[in-house]
Order: sequence, then structure tokens, then C-alpha cells
Amino acid sequence: MTIQERVISKQDNAAASRNAKRTSGTGGRRKLLLWGAALVLVPAIAGGVVGWALNAHSKPTPFQVVHGDGVNGPRGMVWVPGGDFLMGSDSRLAQPNERPAHEVRVHGFWMDEHHVTNAEFRKFVEATGYVTTAERKPDWDTLKVQLPPDTPRPPDSQLVAGAMVFVGTPEQVSLNDYSRWWRYVPGADWRHPRGPKSDIVGKDNHPVVQVSYEDAQAYAKWAGERLPTEAEWEFAARGGLDQATYAWGNDFAPGGKQMANVWQGQQAQPFPVVSAKAGGAIGTSPVGTFPANGYGLSDMTGNAWQWVADWYRADAFRREASTSVVDNPAGPAQSWDPTDVGVPVDAPKRVTRGGSFLCNEAYCLSYRPSARRGTDPYNSMSHLGFRLVMDESAWKNAQLRAEAARAAPAGG
Repeated sequence: MTIQERVISKQDNAAASRNAKRTSGTGGRRKLLLWGAALVLVPAIAGGVVGWALNAHSKPTPFQVVHGDGVNGPRGMVWVPGGDFLMGSDSRLAQPNERPAHEVRVHGFWMDEHHVTNAEFRKFVEATGYVTTAERKPDWDTLKVQLPPDTPRPPDSQLVAGAMVFVGTPEQVSLNDYSRWWRYVPGADWRHPRGPKSDIVGKDNHPVVQVSYEDAQAYAKWAGERLPTEAEWEFAARGGLDQATYAWGNDFAPGGKQMANVWQGQQAQPFPVVSAKAGGAIGTSPVGTFPANGYGLSDMTGNAWQWVADWYRADAFRREASTSVVDNPAGPAQSWDPTDVGVPVDAPKRVTRGGSFLCNEAYCLSYRPSARRGTDPYNSMSHLGFRLVMDESAWKNAQLRAEAARAAPAGG
């Protein structure tokens, strides 16, 4: 075990213990520390979304999908109409951080049809010269806030650029120790998502991964867009279905059809076993491989986790439920998570949503609309990406600026 892998944060073991009663192991948050500090890793808090109104939750809201074409809306985005919905879940599968289901209102917005892809992120990097957090030497000041106050500073030689990579195991193992299938890999980044010997050749249309919250924000600023709020994301993910279990309905594989890129239903071996013959081949799929939901959005669950704008509070939904209808919530003012034993309760975390290609019944049940977790905003992982939204007012302003630019005299 490398120095980077020596100290595992206590809250991951606590999360696994909490969820073991329901499954043979769960997606507890993962935090890998450099020298007793390190790069925070927070995969899956299992969640569920089964029912606020079991007799109605599978009925879709009639809606005509509106695709932006660059004239009547931003190209590559679809219109999400907004409205009132029940956010969160009171399902027997729901984790405490998903409870209670409560009424929320969101305003309409444009949303990327799919995750930001490798090709799209490459254009941003080529245009700006941006260097992602995974490509930089880790900054101790951003690491130490995730750690107990007495954690010693590691020597600079131990703070090396890299990111978290799923490596799997050759055989079945206890699901209580995620360090057996995750590694901090020096040289892993968005161009080399599984380490320096990997690449993204031929994967232009896959979700970009190994990007932090900071990276997603930098891309959003360049694109003139923004990350969705948690409420916007969940409303969009539900696709007009009221409290359905999945983004597409209540059956995991209706008619035997796989509906999302998750471990369940696609991998012959139990999680986290990866066949040596396959060379550890498991990961993202091209965007749009699986059917879009009722709003025309692909991969709202599965494929890769997605950053959203909000600070993460474990009790956010309980606090919101005290209001009759929460109107277009922007999330809490700061993070709060008392479940992280040995970690400051206000350590910075942003919400991530949607689950990934690693989710399965035995370990991670987060490929459903209400499941949520908190993640260190500087953390990069091989199953974490993002998509963006744009307000209608922002789109109209962009059109006005474009018209003004076209009308301006040449050289003026």
C-alpha cells in the first residue's frame, strides 16, 4: 500500500456499517488521504426513490420535448419546463439524507441533453489552457479542511498530482473496505482517466470524468452556463414521473431492456470483480447509448456521477420540509455532515447526483433520482462528471450580444 493509500477516512467505514443492515455492503463515501491527509473521495450513499404515491408515481406528465437548435434555444440543450414536484423520498430504500419527500417548485431552464463530453471539454482546454485539479500538485490548504485538526502536513514529495481510479478486484471480497478496488493513481486525469497508461482515444462522445467541482465551474464560466441546483437536477432527472423508482419508471429493466449504464444487469461478475481477461474493461459508455427520459435527457442516472451547484447538508431536506412549498431553492449556505466521524462537520462538500457505471444492488443504489451524496469540491474520480444548465434570460441575453456583435462595424 502506498503512502497515499495508508489512511482511510473513518466516515467511509461508518457509512458501510450503517448500510450493511440492508445490503451485503454499500457505497459508503470514500476518502483517500495523502500521508494521513489526502484527496477526498466520496462515492455512493445508497438511496432510493420508491414512493410518495404508489398508485400515481409512474404516470408521466405529458410534455413535448423541445431541443435547442441555436436559434430557438441553446444548441445541445433541451427545455425543462419547471413546476412543482415532490423532491426526496420516503421510500423504505431512502437514506436519511433523502428524507422527507417535500414539495418544491423550480422555474424552467435549459439543460444539456447529456454529460459534457471529452470532445467538449477538450475544446475548453484548448481555448483557455486550463489545467484541471487532478493535473496539479495537491494543495495542502484544500486538503487539511477535510481532516481532523491535528493531522500533520505531509512532505511536499508526497503531494503528487493524480486522481482516484476504480481498479476492481480479481475475486469476490468483503465490501467493507473500498481501498481494495479504488486506488489513488499518480498521473490519472481527464485525458488519462485510469492512469498515465490509459487514454480517451476513440471516446470523444463519452462523459468527461476526473473533473472536480472547481473544473466544472471553470468550464461553465467559459461556456456561459452554470451547474444545475440540486432541485433543478432532481426535477429534470424525474422526467415528469412522480416519485418513480428510476428515471424511466418503476421497473429496472422493462421488458428485459437495460435502461442505464450501471453495473447491475451488465457485468457478469459480482461487484467489484473485474475479469482479468477483459483487462479491467469497465467504465463510461457513449452519451445517448440508453433511452432519454421524458424531458429528452440522457444518462440522468448511471454512466457518471454529476456535480450540482449546492453545498451538501445531510439534513437539507428536513430543513426545507418546514416550508409549505420551497420556491426554486439554491441550497444551503454551507456544508454540514455529522456522519463523517473524525472529520469537521462543516468540511466543504458539494452535492453529486445520479450514480455511475459502478452502481449495483449489492453496493450502490444511487442510480435513482433522489439519491444524493456530498463530495469534496477538489476531488476527481474516474466515475464523476457533470452537465450544465442555462436560464432562459441568459439565453436571450446571449442572443442579444451575438446580434450586437454581428451589427458592429468591422474592426470597430
